[in-house]
Amino acid sequence: MTTDPRFDTLIERRDTHCSKWDGMERIFGVPKDDGLAMWVADMDFRPPACVLKAVQDQVDHGVMGYFDDEGPYREAIRWWMQTRHNWDLDTAGIFTVHGLVNGTALCVDTYTAPGDGVILFTPVYHAFARVITANERRVVECEMAFDGTTYTPDFDAWDAQVADAGAKMMILCSPHNPNGRVWTRAELEGFADFAKRHDLILVSDEIHHDLVFPGHEHTVMARIEGIEDRLVMMTATTKTFNIAGSHSGNVIIPDPHLRGQFAKRLSGLGLSPNSFGLFMATAAYSPEGAAWVDDLVTYLDGNRQLFDAGINAIPGLRSVPLQATYLSWVNFDGTGMSREDFTKRTEQDAKIAANHGPTFGKGGETFLRFNIATPRARVQDAVDRMSAAFDDLQ
Repeated sequence: MTTDPRFDTLIERRDTHCSKWDGMERIFGVPKDDGLAMWVADMDFRPPACVLKAVQDQVDHGVMGYFDDEGPYREAIRWWMQTRHNWDLDTAGIFTVHGLVNGTALCVDTYTAPGDGVILFTPVYHAFARVITANERRVVECEMAFDGTTYTPDFDAWDAQVADAGAKMMILCSPHNPNGRVWTRAELEGFADFAKRHDLILVSDEIHHDLVFPGHEHTVMARIEGIEDRLVMMTATTKTFNIAGSHSGNVIIPDPHLRGQFAKRLSGLGLSPNSFGLFMATAAYSPEGAAWVDDLVTYLDGNRQLFDAGINAIPGLRSVPLQATYLSWVNFDGTGMSREDFTKRTEQDAKIAANHGPTFGKGGETFLRFNIATPRARVQDAVDRMSAAFDDLQ
């Protein structure tokens, strides 16, 4: 497996106002002095040097005033999507939001009304349901089919389920969080047809689309024909480059009518982007940033192999094969244990904070989600801790 000092270096994040490390004791009861934080989806790696330099240049200049001229920033996004994803986008359709949870909330607010249904394909990223409910809309959970290894769409069941659900929008996670699926083109065409059959706005959250492992290829939903009039794309540099604290993201809307509605809502809320997020994104979407991402994915693939081998060696545990993201979805169903029991062993015996499966909706009841975007020594430590916590099964 590839080693790399940029990713192997242990960086102390405790007592830095870090959600992942400083919050795990309060939320999970895992002591931060000797626990492992494997829940919040950010990485324990520094961003590439080009991003750090962009921030340092602003600090060296010393004046933190209002931002002007988004031209270079928009061009960097256009270049990245064309070069990395074969997507030739119109830069006029780019809206900058305060992260993609904020982008999701703005889409729900703009394109639906209180009481409307919003479809989620579960188990799926928990923040979607949170903002839907907070906006007084209804979550409609369409549970994916699962054969013990792979999640797949179940359009026939979903058609019957949502026929009278009063849904106006669907949110697709692509690649999927938490199960790490990279949807095939045929599956994406199926999602597009589903949206058209039920007259739904299709919001495609593609925040993980740069973190795809060898043997798999991500297709952006915008490249699927016949969906432009109902499509809202969401992308960001934050997950790819580990700059989530910049709270920036892109809502990219091909259709002029949908674009106008979104622009009006942003204006009504008085929202404008954080200049640091724009500087960082512009620096990240560059040849230097691209080379760093390639090295990152190679390193994460090594972590994935190590974690999967260790977890799958424990009888009753199964790590779902990861095609993308750095979030391993581990099924404890084969242990025969209750959710309380396997969670207690993970948190109290192994001293690992991992996301609880039920927070991701239907289908997550027997799972925990582990963040493996950390130095490899910590991944090995996690495997050793889990093996010890479940040693009676071996």
